[in-house]
Amino acid sequence: QVQLVESGGGLVQAGGSLRLTCTASTGTFGFFVMGWFRQAPGKEREFVASISQSSTTTDYADSVKGRFTISRDNAKTTLYLQMTSLKPDDTAVYYCAARPRWVIGVSRDRADFASWGQGTHVTVSS
Repeated sequence: QVQLVESGGGLVQAGGSLRLTCTASTGTFGFFVMGWFRQAPGKEREFVASISQSSTTTDYADSVKGRFTISRDNAKTTLYLQMTSLKPDDTAVYYCAARPRWVIGVSRDRADFASWGQGTHVTVSS
């Protein structure tokens, strides 16, 4: 388990950009596959993006591909989600998550992630 804290959410107009940050409490951050998920009001939590330990592999939901970029800085134990061309449908609470340490492989399944942050709200106005 690792403690995760998200920040960077807020209110933005459609077409705008935001960068979300997730800071991990562990010095072994580089051993974890990381992901971003989101949950809109009244909907299930859904996959957004995932990144491997060394950043060599990334995966994106079709709905955000080409607009969002996941990245990480292992030295700073920080995960990022750069969001551009935002749409009202991107409005949600965004969560970062970590797979169990040493597990290899990005994943889209939230059941594969063992640690979760508290979430940060993103609201995109039309």
